[in-house]
Amino acid sequence: MPYIPHTPEEVREMLDVVGLPDIEALFAEIPPALRPQSFDLAKGMTEMAVRTAMERLAAKNHIEMVSFLGGGYYDHYVPAASDMLLARGEFYTAYTPYQPEASQGTLQAIFEYQTAVTRLLDMECSNAGVYDGGTALYEALMMAVRHTRRKKAVVSATVSPIYRIVLSTYTKNLHLDLVVVPHKNGLDDFDALAAAIDGDTAAIVVQNPNFFGNVQDFTELFATARAKGAVSIMSCYPVLQTVLKTPGAMGADIATAEGQSLGLPLSFGGPYLGIMTCRKTMIRQMPGRIAGRTKDAQGRTGYVLTLQAREQHIRRQKATSNICSNQALCALRALINVCLTGNEGLTRQAARSIENANYAAWKLCSIPGVSLLNEAPFGNEFAAVFPVNAKKVVRMLMDDGIVPGFPLGRYYPGLENALLICCTEKHDRADIDRLARRLEKAL
Repeated sequence: MPYIPHTPEEVREMLDVVGLPDIEALFAEIPPALRPQSFDLAKGMTEMAVRTAMERLAAKNHIEMVSFLGGGYYDHYVPAASDMLLARGEFYTAYTPYQPEASQGTLQAIFEYQTAVTRLLDMECSNAGVYDGGTALYEALMMAVRHTRRKKAVVSATVSPIYRIVLSTYTKNLHLDLVVVPHKNGLDDFDALAAAIDGDTAAIVVQNPNFFGNVQDFTELFATARAKGAVSIMSCYPVLQTVLKTPGAMGADIATAEGQSLGLPLSFGGPYLGIMTCRKTMIRQMPGRIAGRTKDAQGRTGYVLTLQAREQHIRRQKATSNICSNQALCALRALINVCLTGNEGLTRQAARSIENANYAAWKLCSIPGVSLLNEAPFGNEFAAVFPVNAKKVVRMLMDDGIVPGFPLGRYYPGLENALLICCTEKHDRADIDRLARRLEKAL
């Protein structure tokens, strides 16, 4: 807020309410040594002069950092028109479309969003979206449990550890058996995963690219799961689905994704968007809202909520979910971004991101003592192993304005020297060369 319009009398009134003698008392908890001693502002300065002085002071903070963090959340370029379109008042004020006669715009936007993500992941059906990628994966698991009436899930350790924490937390009191199959040097152990699927297994849960950035083909594993009556669930990275074999092409029954990469800013962790798609045979287990297109009594095209199997619409014990918040504004932003960027633009984003990651891997592995965790194909991020603890690598480069990646030892014991490094189309070769130079100097 550029201007605070409070009179001295109003300030005094507010201080009296909270029981403080003056403005300074609001900051009593801050040690004097950490408070600004003076802004060196002369009395009677013009607004322009004060603003210039404060901008110069703020410029002393080092806030421009080059970040190679990924792990499920990615900094892609967002067209400027995205913000302008989303800022329209009718999008901000639109509420849950319970009354279709008053909500045709919102319902049409949801329908078009569902169409876009269904095509992107090569699946048959989609809902209007849920809370985030982790919640989407949990909801997918519960779909499988209801569909199969079984109580066991086989989960690969290469699935995002953040998502696996969500799964274990949400299922803690549901008497489900979550079997986590260890990874093999950052790759899915297909033999162990297949062996873990039995007659009690409701679902097999995998991720592509996996948390280590590696790309694998799960077609045979999904066929094995289908033969044993288990549901195949894949969490994926939506931007890369324009260049990778899709969940639908691999035979997944349910595909979920974190929609943040489709035009949502990182924003310190949210709000984000959980994408949920499935085969038509499982649509009645889909939580949340599903918008459909129909005809009214006069033959005109109209949009309605087709399936509403949630706690606000039917008996609680029959609901598919009680926590499926619909991120309608986030879904709309993703739709706007996909439409503005287009299939060709998304493909270029994905290809450029992968090219940058491969260039970064080549540059870093030319440094003595640095190697890749494995030799498998990867998308736009990869795991590199260093001769020192990865946390130490991060600390060494942070002071140079570089966030080199995510230390894998935080979630994977034994990989304390491994760092997950991500690139998108927003990184150029100068950024990557700078990372390599500073890293080589630090080591």
